[in-house]
Amino acid sequence: MRELRCQDVGQQDCKFVAQGKDDNEVMQKAAQHAKSAHNMATIPPDVEKKARSVIRETR
Repeated sequence: MRELRCQDVGQQDCKFVAQGKDDNEVMQKAAQHAKSAHNMATIPPDVEKKARSVIRETR
């Protein structure tokens, strides 16, 4: 299982954690969250790059 914490991408007040079987599933869930919780219609390339760099394997 892989995960991405919204806080790791700079949203310090957000406790959301996207989890998935692979990085693409995690990014899909993170994009849905960004749209609904942070009013981001799309994820800019620099934010996507940062997000992908902090996705990690869960314990």
